[in-house]
Amino acid sequence: MSLLEVKNVSRSFGGLRAVDGVGFRVEEHAIKAVIGPNGAGKTTLFNLISGSLPCESGEIFFRGRPIQGLPPHRIAGLGIARTFQNIRLFARMTVIENIMVGRHTRARTGFGGAMLGLPSSRREDREVRERCMEVARTMGLEHEAGKEAGSLAFGRQRLVEFARALAMEPTLLLLDEPAAGLNIHETAEIAQVIKDIRDRGLTILLIEHDMSLVMDISDDITVLGSGKKIAQGPPAMIQADPEVIKIYLGEDDA
Repeated sequence: MSLLEVKNVSRSFGGLRAVDGVGFRVEEHAIKAVIGPNGAGKTTLFNLISGSLPCESGEIFFRGRPIQGLPPHRIAGLGIARTFQNIRLFARMTVIENIMVGRHTRARTGFGGAMLGLPSSRREDREVRERCMEVARTMGLEHEAGKEAGSLAFGRQRLVEFARALAMEPTLLLLDEPAAGLNIHETAEIAQVIKDIRDRGLTILLIEHDMSLVMDISDDITVLGSGKKIAQGPPAMIQADPEVIKIYLGEDDA
């Protein structure tokens, strides 16, 4: 059984069919990429999987369980975390505080206990901070834990966003253009981070425009064009696919 299965999902905005009958599977412990030109429907697809948008038709299964129609917090609680193309950190909060935000899906103490400062709440807060410091260390952020997130270089902010997602202890991590805005050195660092995350037992589903990154780290690739799936397979097959070449280079160049 695949970890994630997307079956014939569709979503329209007005008269535009942003995602049109797309389906694919993500195998456990794999790095799966979804690529395509701007407007291909990649981010809409991520929003359908994460629950930010409802599907008009089709089904999405996580560990064999249907998840379409569930709210985002329920889907996150099942073990699916995501990052965003545009970094969404709390700039005035510290790095460790940002990472701790990602831990809220694992919290046991309710709002009332936190407001009253009950011993159980204080104990859980210490446990959360300790766990999040472990995550910071695995991402090489321990020396920046007390700094404001907004003061970090862009590439380091991207790592904080990764760390916040990992604090949820997900099974599946959705990465929306993780190399967006990064230089060559930072992109190489992110590529290694993604492979390290996979090697620690997680499964990765990513959207990315940087083809060198995608071809270097992906086990399997799905290509979208105008909302439809036009190709799927390992990197070598995708690189040689004439339809993929056409949508990236144009018919004349292809």
